[in-house]
Amino acid sequence: MNILNEVGGTFLIAISDSKNTTTVSFDYLNKDLTFMKQDTLSGFLKDHEFQFRKLLHVKKPETFYKGFELNFALREGKDVKSFNDLNQILVLDKRNGKDRNYVIKTSSKNIHELYVDGSFLSDRRKGGMAVVIKYPDSSYNLKTFESFETSSCLIELEAAIKGLELLNYVEEIRLITDSQYVRKGLTEWIINWKLNDWHTANGEKVKNIKHWKKFDTLSKNKYIEFKYVKAHSQQFENTMADLYARDMARK
Repeated sequence: MNILNEVGGTFLIAISDSKNTTTVSFDYLNKDLTFMKQDTLSGFLKDHEFQFRKLLHVKKPETFYKGFELNFALREGKDVKSFNDLNQILVLDKRNGKDRNYVIKTSSKNIHELYVDGSFLSDRRKGGMAVVIKYPDSSYNLKTFESFETSSCLIELEAAIKGLELLNYVEEIRLITDSQYVRKGLTEWIINWKLNDWHTANGEKVKNIKHWKKFDTLSKNKYIEFKYVKAHSQQFENTMADLYARDMARK
């Protein structure tokens, strides 16, 4: 994507793939999107217009200027509604050198489960993490860790990383979390970040890069299901992880 020009608040944008280039115009204030050509690439963009618009809509106003360039990926056949449905299970499948993302409705059987949670106490400037491992035979293992990060979202991500480290010998894992930051970041956002040398759609360096990169490395050759559970919903393992994470933050 390359912003070519701006006239009266409407931006002329060139979109290219490995073979073709097409152009669109986009009025940032009114969110009007116009396809300037009728060609194969513009047809693909129209077929995936929701994804394309989302990219344009999240960009900050100050990042719309002539010369701005960005790499991005649109997922062919992506069921956006299902990806946004918290009841669905998101899958990151990086086995056999591939990097696939898709949605399933039913969890795999006989799979290792990781229930992860993190807590940050602002008055103590200290955090804690808990990882509850549930093995296929229904036995449990609990691990807790201190954290000196100052963001609950980041501590949640740290907990997910710890979980993968603990199960580094396991190929198929289900990760259960109440963090959308973890769930969406590791299955959707990270793809475009990697295309742009770890920059966001606004051209800014991704925050907490070392953590995202570490998870990306740990997830190689693995099949990971991401299941969302609502915080404080009395789900047994999630409640256990929450309580022990809070306890570690208080120590």
